[in-house]
Amino acid sequence: MKTAGKLVVLGSINADHILNLESFPTPGETVTGSQYQVAFGGKGANQAVAAGRSGADIAFIACTGDDDTGARVRKQLESDNIDVAPVSVVAGESTGVALIFVNGEGENVIGIHAGANAALSIDRVNTQHDLIAQASALLMQLESPVESVLAAARIAHQNNTIVALNPAPARELSDELLALVDIITPNETEAEKLTGIKVSSDEDAARAAQALHAKGINTVIITLGSRGVWTSVNGEGKRVPGFKVKAIDTIAAGDTFNGALLTALLEDKPLDEAIRFAHAAAAIAVTRKGAQPSVPWRNEIDDFLSSQG
Repeated sequence: MKTAGKLVVLGSINADHILNLESFPTPGETVTGSQYQVAFGGKGANQAVAAGRSGADIAFIACTGDDDTGARVRKQLESDNIDVAPVSVVAGESTGVALIFVNGEGENVIGIHAGANAALSIDRVNTQHDLIAQASALLMQLESPVESVLAAARIAHQNNTIVALNPAPARELSDELLALVDIITPNETEAEKLTGIKVSSDEDAARAAQALHAKGINTVIITLGSRGVWTSVNGEGKRVPGFKVKAIDTIAAGDTFNGALLTALLEDKPLDEAIRFAHAAAAIAVTRKGAQPSVPWRNEIDDFLSSQG
């Protein structure tokens, strides 16, 4: 199944090195892990895979190194129904790497080496001008150079392409960039970084959403972990709960949510229904280990939703 509108994802590609631990080490402490695996990740790639497996008509703007990892990543992305023609191979550079610890509660801490991701320059974005201009929506994150994110947002905005931003990892952003965003999907930490409002309750989420509306963003969806999301459109807000599952690994849960959300919106699903679809995809993902290995396919999401009534 293909969506009605074309989605372009711009973002990062990493090889994830994942070690499972009972608890995170404190400074100076060495702990022994129970499992180690290497899996493909990166927020951009994770969201592209989530969209591709959910049924989106999707192209991915990104960079890999000219190494064996990059070649294997591109082949894998193709098998996930993603157009990888806009993925650049950067000579003399390694594919990005993420070092990830996962504790016994399924929480994670992550360190990243950008590698080829840092080569996603404004010039590379500009070569994809027509792809962005002709798309229905552009989905981005913040593991790519922020000046390139801004350049892509400008192209999209000028051509009436919906700009969706998952502002992760958390950082401050210019009002110029935020004014170009139509849909923003921060978690509590990212919302606080953007607004200065600590999000500990629905009331806090509502205030943070209003602050983001004031910067020109129409649709604000603040992800609240197991509590679901706070969604606010033009100042009208409410919490949409998620599904209760036993989480074993939250890596890529947010990315899965974002990719599935945009897929559903481009199928012209109402926002509440699109969020429910995205919640289902994320709920499946947290019951599995790894980033892209945890991302469900469309039939799995539909089956899950059917089982929930």
